[in-house]
Amino acid sequence: MSKRIKVIPCSGMGKVYGLVARESALKVVQELCPNEASTVCLAYIVTGDQEAKELIEGQKCITLDGCPAMCAAKNAELAGGIVAEKVRVIDSFRKHKGAQPGTATELTEEGWLIADEIAGEISEKVKLLSREG
Repeated sequence: MSKRIKVIPCSGMGKVYGLVARESALKVVQELCPNEASTVCLAYIVTGDQEAKELIEGQKCITLDGCPAMCAAKNAELAGGIVAEKVRVIDSFRKHKGAQPGTATELTEEGWLIADEIAGEISEKVKLLSREG
């Protein structure tokens, strides 16, 4: 079983916050922490996919949710993941009042900057959790 920290973004379809969550997670697992982090598709977790459950059960997870419903965090916990950090994308937007991040399907330059900022914060958390063992 991989000891990589699982970074699980919400599906957030139809909202820019979901797109920011997904892009942030991808940046972490593909660019910033490819040896310390991996991701699992939330849709597989939600539908009870056995392989997805096995990937996160008992594993440290960081969830990224676009809205207050916190679906990624709730479902990761229900599947047996150890949610060490719950990130609400919408909270990051409070630091960027008036930002025009884009749409549910395309980020603007501002949107990419916010996604990169969130990814940087998550990568630091991944590194800390990885060191803890």
